[in-house]
Amino acid sequence: MPTARRDDSAVPTAEALADVAALGPFFAVSIDPAEAADPSWRPFPDGVERLIETTAARLGAVEPRVAASTAQLSLAARLWSPVLGCALLHGVVPDLTPLRHRAAEDGVVPLWLERVRGRRCAGAQELAEAAYRAVAEGRLQAINAAVRERVPLAEGLLWGNAASALIGTLRVIVAARPAHADAARDLAVRLLGMGRLRGGGVLRGPGLLFRRRSCCLYYRVPGGGLCGDCCLEEPPAGRR
Repeated sequence: MPTARRDDSAVPTAEALADVAALGPFFAVSIDPAEAADPSWRPFPDGVERLIETTAARLGAVEPRVAASTAQLSLAARLWSPVLGCALLHGVVPDLTPLRHRAAEDGVVPLWLERVRGRRCAGAQELAEAAYRAVAEGRLQAINAAVRERVPLAEGLLWGNAASALIGTLRVIVAARPAHADAARDLAVRLLGMGRLRGGGVLRGPGLLFRRRSCCLYYRVPGGGLCGDCCLEEPPAGRR
């Protein structure tokens, strides 16, 4: 893949992160230097086991693999959100190398960048490649390995979760900023054709209606039901 041009100034990345944080808690990332005094911040994939345990406690009596899949899907969405928000809305991909996290109190994992850097990309393909490297290669690959060490889950299921999470993230962005709908679909098509995300699911129609090829197992949560992109049934027209 071509190397994205590095933006040596932290200002565009900081401004992009501040803007996308308004889209919701999954998009918020702290860049406050004062957070360095808090010893609870940890690098990924440290803390994955604890995240699975807290997810299991929140869901109730579920199989360990259901809790692990649900935790990983939520974490994938958490990582995609600020990256895709900055990429789609500002053409900047944050560097997640210095990303830290701590225990979630409300189901949304707090994130902090101890150093703010980003890459301004020249075009749509370069943007997609940079986003894939930042999230899939830079974070999810190690997180998925840590999850599988804890609970035996198929690798395809975890990458299917990653694909589902990125589509869900783009839907949230488009709902808030509909002018970016076409660019969001283009970004989705490019990402779904890359590396471990390839084969995770297919887009239906001109928008972001998606059907994955693996199951996240959430239907095994009492009262959980089937997700809108579930491979176990054909979603009704208009269901997302």
